[in-house]
This record gives sequence, C-alpha cells and structure tokens, in this order.
Amino acid sequence: MVRDPFADDEAPELQDVLDALDDPDCRAIVTALDEPMTASEISEASDIPLSTTYRKIDRLEEAQLLFEGTEIRPDGQHASIYEVDFEEVVIALTEDREFETEIARQPRTPDQRLESLWSEVRKET
Repeated sequence: MVRDPFADDEAPELQDVLDALDDPDCRAIVTALDEPMTASEISEASDIPLSTTYRKIDRLEEAQLLFEGTEIRPDGQHASIYEVDFEEVVIALTEDREFETEIARQPRTPDQRLESLWSEVRKET
C-alpha cells in the first residue's frame, strides 16, 4: 500500500486494525518500540524471528499503526526505521450503525514528512 505522505490519512480498514491489535507479535513490537528502531533491532528487542518481524511490520503498517522513516547513514546504506504512529485507537458506531475507526496521532514534523516521502521514493525505485 503506497500512501501519499503529504495527504491526510484516511482511516484504516477496521479489520486491519483489529487483526494487528489481536496479534500477540504485533503487540510485542508496539511494546518494544519505545524509540525508532530498525527491523533487526525490533526483532532483537521483541524476541521475534527477523522474517516474522518483517511480516508483522507489514501488518502494522497496513493498519497505519507504524510510521516508517529512513535512517540516513554516511556509508550510503540507509535503513528503514519504524516507530509507533498512534496514541489512541477509537472504534465507534456511527449514526448509520456502521463501525468507524479513528487513530489519534501526533502531527508529523517536517523531518518525518520528508522521511516518509523519501521512503516512498525508495519503494518505487
């Protein structure tokens, strides 16, 4: 899923959020992410195999619960870093009796917006 890093995020699919939050490995990753980390660091901190960590990161990104940035390294081997991208998840019932998902998050800084744009460019090349 490629999202416009400058657009207002649409609410994620309810089932994506529920699946991610119901997954014990995803919850372990969210718990371990007290600061931005690479996938390898997340794997080590959460005691989840690296291949599983990548799948769980994808699930969390699909649910819009993680922010992917880029760690610029002097050697040119830039790395993706991840951080929790929500403060609160609200599931509500609308007047039409449909479920609605809302994710409360801090506004992104200009640096984070640039990181997001750079990450999307890297994915497309």
